[in-house]
Amino acid sequence: MDVKAVIGQVLQRIRPTEEERAFVEGLVRELGKIAKEAIERLGLDVKPYFVGSLAKDTYLAGDHDVDLFLAFPLDTPLEELRERGLELGKAIAEGLDGYEVAYAEHPYVRAKYKGVSVDLVPCYDVRSWKEVRTAVDRSILHTKWALENLSGRNDEVRLLKRFLKGINAYGSEIYVRGFSGYLAEILIIKYGSFLDVLEKADFMLRQKVIDPENWLKKEPEIALKTVKRETEEDKPLIVIDPVDPRRNVSANLSWERYGIFYFKAHQFLENPSEEFFFGKTQKTGNYLEELRRKGTHLVTIMFPKPDLVDDVLLPQLERSARGFERALSREGFRVLGWDAGHRAGEAFVMLEVDRREREKVTIKPGPEFFTERGWDFYRKNEKVWVIGKRLYAEKRVKENIIDVILELIEKNQVALGKNVREDIKNAKILLDYVPKELEEDAYLFLSREKWNLKGQQ
Repeated sequence: MDVKAVIGQVLQRIRPTEEERAFVEGLVRELGKIAKEAIERLGLDVKPYFVGSLAKDTYLAGDHDVDLFLAFPLDTPLEELRERGLELGKAIAEGLDGYEVAYAEHPYVRAKYKGVSVDLVPCYDVRSWKEVRTAVDRSILHTKWALENLSGRNDEVRLLKRFLKGINAYGSEIYVRGFSGYLAEILIIKYGSFLDVLEKADFMLRQKVIDPENWLKKEPEIALKTVKRETEEDKPLIVIDPVDPRRNVSANLSWERYGIFYFKAHQFLENPSEEFFFGKTQKTGNYLEELRRKGTHLVTIMFPKPDLVDDVLLPQLERSARGFERALSREGFRVLGWDAGHRAGEAFVMLEVDRREREKVTIKPGPEFFTERGWDFYRKNEKVWVIGKRLYAEKRVKENIIDVILELIEKNQVALGKNVREDIKNAKILLDYVPKELEEDAYLFLSREKWNLKGQQ
């Protein structure tokens, strides 16, 4: 099937129908009316703005999440914005179908209405980047910019978003580190179409800096500072936010997710298929068979999931996994890979290692023999010898990797995430076994299916 035929079929599945559009438009009208009534009832000077993909008409069929921002005047003190914003969010949500309070930079209300998720987020009513005071304020400017520049290319955005979802590279959240919806919109506006973006996969990496609003000319000092900072942090792309020269839109995009996009873009252009957009059914298998096939071993450190949001928890687990990787390599074990996450109320770190046990002794290098430290080393160790000027000793060590890990934790010789340090000290450590709820995670990790580049999923 040629590429145009594939795109045509995909669009039929992802473009909202007329009935769906009518439902969304009615939903927005009703929510706007409920919001305005609540604002008047509380006597507030607040403007409601719909932002995000629903407001820009870049949403996918069946994906109707609503972002309703409650914009307070710029002279509102931050503490007052937080308090009155939450009060207003709750007042609006009382006219909906239930709600809960969620927390980001400040509290906001997450409600349900007619089966749709509705986020009610307080922010400042900003007109330019110079007025931005909180992280969410830019969303109003993002929506305005996209509406002014999309020029009817909404379906091209839908194609790119669905492609990124299909290859597991969509979402700028810390647990994904992929392409955000706003980044997808910018790339379409910049390069023209879905296929143009895919064809530019190499070019974007070489060019590195994408500056749709020419901030490097309009605000060179600020924009160059952004470029320098992001270059030093070795980000795959630097996309200077069209509405704010201080911000890289792709700051959360990881090299791994860009790598997946890079290979899948090439594969799709060579051999177009709907599977790139909707994925194959995830492969499953037996993690024990993977261990036998490879002759390696699996260490799993698991503990009850702490009450932390993913944006905090996952980086802490990843930091801990890297800490174990470094500590075990110092002890003579080779870590072939690691994974971290949570499932069914359990947080985990998985380490694939080359062996279960090491030698009973290790050779410990010491100082030069004619120094004060040399005498100290000589007295403390049983088997000591000299090679050249330096002393060496034989030291008995724990053999089993579980014992080694327990000793490393006890002696604080592993760099652990500060928010999970105490949890890990009390964690269960499993060798070549995981409970049923982690079997699929173990298989996807050991088989590398989780990061598979060769297949179409």
